[in-house]
Amino acid sequence: MLGRFLGPCYWELAKNWVPTASMWGAVGGVGLVWATDWWLILEWVPYINGKLKKDD
Repeated sequence: MLGRFLGPCYWELAKNWVPTASMWGAVGGVGLVWATDWWLILEWVPYINGKLKKDD
């Protein structure tokens, strides 16, 4: 469906930008975790969740 709106030239440009956009998305995600309360975000990661529990 997207190919119908984009021509072949723009489709090739979009495919070339996928790795760059995914890298910037990953950097943005890490930056978001760094800038916010990272304990709150890491509670949703299943493997790390068990390591963050405190003995009350």
